[in-house]
Amino acid sequence: MKYASEDQEGPAVEQTEGPAPSAPEQTERRGPAPHAAAPHDEQQGTRNRVARSILDHGPSTAAELALRLELTQAAVRRHLDALAAEGVVEPREKRVYGTRGRGRPARAFALTDCGRDAFDQAYDQLATDALRWIAQSAGGGEQGEAAVAAFARARLAAQAEGYREAVEAAEPEARTEALAKALTVDGYAATARSAPNPQLGEQLCQHHCPVAHVAEQYPQLCEAETEVFSRLLGTHVQRLATIAHGDGVCTTFVPKAGAGKAAHSTARTTKTTTASASTAGRNPA
Repeated sequence: MKYASEDQEGPAVEQTEGPAPSAPEQTERRGPAPHAAAPHDEQQGTRNRVARSILDHGPSTAAELALRLELTQAAVRRHLDALAAEGVVEPREKRVYGTRGRGRPARAFALTDCGRDAFDQAYDQLATDALRWIAQSAGGGEQGEAAVAAFARARLAAQAEGYREAVEAAEPEARTEALAKALTVDGYAATARSAPNPQLGEQLCQHHCPVAHVAEQYPQLCEAETEVFSRLLGTHVQRLATIAHGDGVCTTFVPKAGAGKAAHSTARTTKTTTASASTAGRNPA
């Protein structure tokens, strides 16, 4: 059975929703209202249900969502407007097969790439499986580890070119900060700050790692990244901590030019689990 509201959305649809309810929660749901949810949490929870229904069933009209979720169409439209403003969904003209009825065609709402990314996806498992296949195809053991390391370096090569432009455009004393800003654009939420002894160097901190779960099993990803930082900044850097192995932040020590052995010694004593560029990302024994 096809509902008239799927072919035409306008005042006539609104009139079928009944008289205005006496309580705010009754505008959201046909049936008993929940008791304990805070208004903001309840609104967000309902929006999540709307987005999940679109994920499960594909592009949907307000009428279809209202029927599935037992909400009024007016309530669904409010949530769809909010989700669209957040970039989670986008409206499309609903495809009609056969002869289309009179009136304005209904709009179907589909998830955007951003909205789809908000739901759990198997990318981490896919990446882990791919790296395992690379290692096994290379013969496993040391040869397998070397193959994964080669892949990690190749993966970062193109990425590093964009970082290089940002770093080389900055003054020498501002290059760590420039690299942090470039990393932030790629989702690493990076910052640059002074080391405990500012005269010896800085710390490049990455508060988020998009590949942390994969790097737990394949530290070559962290090692390749550390090597890239060293080349871009023109100095030997040291990875002090990684999210992949339980630290709150990925921290890399960047010595100041001319700091020499003193900077190297300070970096090693900053944290007992210091890792050199050749062991970055590995959980120290």
